[in-house]
Amino acid sequence: MARLTVVKILAVAMGLAMSGSLFAGKDAAQATDVKDWNVVGGEKDKAMTLKPNMENGMDVYEVCSACHMPEGWGMTEGTFPQLAGQHRSVLIKQLADIRALNRDNPTMYPFALPESIGDEQAMADVTAYIEKLKMTPANGKGEWAGGTPEFEKGKKLYADNCTQCHGDNGEGIEDKFYPKIQGQHYRYMLRQFEWIRDGKRRNANPDMVKQINGFSDADMAQVINYVSRIPVPKEDLAPSIDWLNPDFD
Repeated sequence: MARLTVVKILAVAMGLAMSGSLFAGKDAAQATDVKDWNVVGGEKDKAMTLKPNMENGMDVYEVCSACHMPEGWGMTEGTFPQLAGQHRSVLIKQLADIRALNRDNPTMYPFALPESIGDEQAMADVTAYIEKLKMTPANGKGEWAGGTPEFEKGKKLYADNCTQCHGDNGEGIEDKFYPKIQGQHYRYMLRQFEWIRDGKRRNANPDMVKQINGFSDADMAQVINYVSRIPVPKEDLAPSIDWLNPDFD
């Protein structure tokens, strides 16, 4: 797919999001509270069992690349997250939740629907493709470098509150649907953390909601600053910030 076409799709996506019309009427009525953050069954479980077709996954990703970029790197200022290198289980769960209106994402919703990207097989295919993409070597970072009091406070908050689910180095746990957060953009993570803390991210793990309930805004900024600066293993990174995904030349 040509990069110019990707840009055109992005413009349409942003226009729809800004219009505020994506969740109008029937769709808004269907958006109900989620009582179980990881319900058994449904599209998620079926997609997890299917053998991915990587070629089809690349074709399906053309739709996703409009916002998440052909390289899967999203935007460093946090409008769109980096997807490259994320655990396939996490990608499948979040995609299924958005399709089922268990996670509110009006920008992504119309592009995630079966009529836009396909059924559970397409979900299996595109997430396998995304998982194999190399991550950006220059993700968006917070303002406090290592050695500052804010960095050290964030490091301690992470060690005390986050490692059980996200790992010592932000690597996540694939079979438990805990996301990899190393290399993710600071402002995207900060927004999601705030929404989870404040009850706006309806498909959040309730254990995390309880864990971070007492975080102040300063705590939140400091711990996410630390996470944004966790080194990503070299083998998971693209060779340079100028790397372009050859599948989209």
